[in-house]
Amino acid sequence: MKIKLIYALLMVFGFFATTSCDKKSENTTESHEATAEELSAADLINNPNTANPEVVTTGPAPVMTFDKNEHDFGDIKPGDVVKHTFNFKNTGKAPLIIESATATCGCTVPNYPKEPIAPGQSGKIDVQFDSKGKTGQQSKQISIRSNTQPNITELTIKTNILQ
Repeated sequence: MKIKLIYALLMVFGFFATTSCDKKSENTTESHEATAEELSAADLINNPNTANPEVVTTGPAPVMTFDKNEHDFGDIKPGDVVKHTFNFKNTGKAPLIIESATATCGCTVPNYPKEPIAPGQSGKIDVQFDSKGKTGQQSKQISIRSNTQPNITELTIKTNILQ
């Protein structure tokens, strides 16, 4: 009985596997240009001119140039919440698209522009650090993933939390 049930399940699975929706449309000569409204963030990231790290572009590229890549808050009190703004400029020849900004710790929260930054334009990345539950020397890294080469830019904040 078990063998017949397994055999029946395999037959049903085989039927669905061979009749899946992988069939191509019969009309393959039709092309469609996507409008800006139809493009999603995933389309931008998978576009060769965006933040896909496996694609190396040879044309004009954006360049994210920061005033400084590191900020030291100095001594702060336990429980203080401190903020810093990293200013940058797109010194490249293509629009700069930031996919994400992540920190090494949940106590550090970066906020970045979601819209493309045109060549010659400036932007800012705001970083907030919450020292609650922390003591002593602290160093946190913020990784900015964008369509630059290389596609990851590192920022650093430092502080000393007094006891």
